[in-house]
Amino acid sequence: MLVLDDISIRVAGRLLLDGASARIPDGARVGLVGRNGIGKTTLFRAIAGEIAPEHGTMSMPSRARIGRLAQEAPSGPESLLEVVLAADAERTRLLAEAETAHDPHRIAEIQMRLADIGAHAAPARAASILAGLGFDAVAQRRPCTDFSGGWRMRVALAAVLFAEPDLLLLDEPTNYLDLEGTLWLTDHLARYPRTVIVISHDRDLLDDAVDWILHIDAGKLALYRGGYTSFARQRAERQALNAAAAKKQEAERKHLQAFIDRFRAKATKARQAQSRVKKLAKLTPVAALANDDVRPIVIPPPVKPLSPPIIALDRVSVGYQPGKPVLGRLTLRIDTDDRIALLGPNGNGKSTLAKLLAGRLAPSDGTITRPDRIEVAYFAQHQLDELSPALSVYDHVRRLMPDAPEARVRARAGSIGFTGERADTPVESLSGGEKARLLLGLATFAGPHLVILDEPTNHLDIDSRAALIEAINDYPGAAILVSHDQHLIEACADRLWLVGDGTVAPYEGDLDDYRRLVLGRDTRARDGREPADTKVSRTDQRRAAAEKREELKPLKRRIDAAEKAVARLTAEIAMIDAQLASDLFQRDPAKATALSKSRAEAAAALRRAEEDWLAASEAYEEAMV
Repeated sequence: MLVLDDISIRVAGRLLLDGASARIPDGARVGLVGRNGIGKTTLFRAIAGEIAPEHGTMSMPSRARIGRLAQEAPSGPESLLEVVLAADAERTRLLAEAETAHDPHRIAEIQMRLADIGAHAAPARAASILAGLGFDAVAQRRPCTDFSGGWRMRVALAAVLFAEPDLLLLDEPTNYLDLEGTLWLTDHLARYPRTVIVISHDRDLLDDAVDWILHIDAGKLALYRGGYTSFARQRAERQALNAAAAKKQEAERKHLQAFIDRFRAKATKARQAQSRVKKLAKLTPVAALANDDVRPIVIPPPVKPLSPPIIALDRVSVGYQPGKPVLGRLTLRIDTDDRIALLGPNGNGKSTLAKLLAGRLAPSDGTITRPDRIEVAYFAQHQLDELSPALSVYDHVRRLMPDAPEARVRARAGSIGFTGERADTPVESLSGGEKARLLLGLATFAGPHLVILDEPTNHLDIDSRAALIEAINDYPGAAILVSHDQHLIEACADRLWLVGDGTVAPYEGDLDDYRRLVLGRDTRARDGREPADTKVSRTDQRRAAAEKREELKPLKRRIDAAEKAVARLTAEIAMIDAQLASDLFQRDPAKATALSKSRAEAAAALRRAEEDWLAASEAYEEAMV
């Protein structure tokens, strides 16, 4: 058991944990959550012994092994399989000793211990982990130096998983993975045989792979049983109770203070007043509901809609070297309201397709048809390097509005999420999540017809990811998504395209089907097709849902118009009432009479608008059933 008892940790003068306590049971799979910058990684460093708390104690069994994902990617001439096998220090040491030992008793002890730890099955287990993280048999035999930093971080992850420490600490492990690797890791952690604590903003991983949530908030730790969805419900209930208790306590405080203020100076009431002073001092403040909402993310709609299709590909090939296409035989169509998620392991061409659709790569063969007026917004994590570190948010927005007055530039910076002094913050001082928010705001600045988002959730916490999902769903244009975040795909995508085998094809299943395919638990075709006797495919269902939304747009516009009318008429009536409440009838009876008539007309119009809103809303809800 890991016991954190009244620990306080301060970093650079900032108190991150203040008298925090928690008890992690043996074998627990724990998700460590909290807002960015609140101290999650610092807590990991303290558990790993890299920093010491200034107060309190941390304890766990003395022989327990702690494993943490290496901060630097491994490198060297060793093969990937050798790197992973070397992570089991005991196995490596025993095998080396077995080569030189001469004492028969010691040799027997070594062989018995090697058998106990499954040393001879280790290569197969290491290979299985590497395969789950995207390395085939050929790649596993290649030297580590052949791979990029991101892929070598996967090797580091494979190594710490292979070592199976008694306490496994993982800090945002999915940042280096594609969707396929994330699905495999989620499944692997759900079956991890020892204690694991994982920092993650992936809701599906936190629902499917862990059975406890450890929450950091206001310097304290709170342990909740269940996954993230259960935690969110329990926390909301706790906050509601705290809010009610805080409200009740505030009322009691006011009552006591009123008595004290009234009777403290009176001799006959002095003793009672003094007792109430003591009672008031003993009231321990109750934490009310915290306001931790994030600013919404807004993707501006296109100024002038286009007729579908907005992009059509006919027998297109694309690549980076002449005669060596990465993707070929592409015959695809994107309509004005399509929401398409790209599936397939990294290296199969998802980003290549995204660049082709964004106009950043030219086709080597075939035809692409797109309107001249089309605006395409392209967001990819590597673009963060294109931001100028020394320039502020305001400076970046000003570049896109060179002739606009300062008030408009600051208003636009505020709409991106940087109000007041935050707009003057240099990019180098922004967090990863803030940089991603700025980049998305700049990419979608012109009101695009098509938004292409390549791994947009890296560096975003759970609340910011929820804001991004809402922004995508509110955006009326088309969207192409490349993401390892299952929740984002399930919440936003209507269609799935599978990128693999040098081409792109619609995937007929849903994400659950694809999860089973990745984990080797599905016998259906690779394109996700259902058996021939299936009546309605999921793609048809998603297409029908999109068509249904199109049919309901007039009703939605009617609801919006009615809401605006209600708001306008309510404000108008309030203004008239304010005038009539004065001495207008004495000063100007004729005007007062005219205003009374106008109020009656506005009230009648308000009733009609409310009835129209109610009728349209009921019709909309019935149509959605």
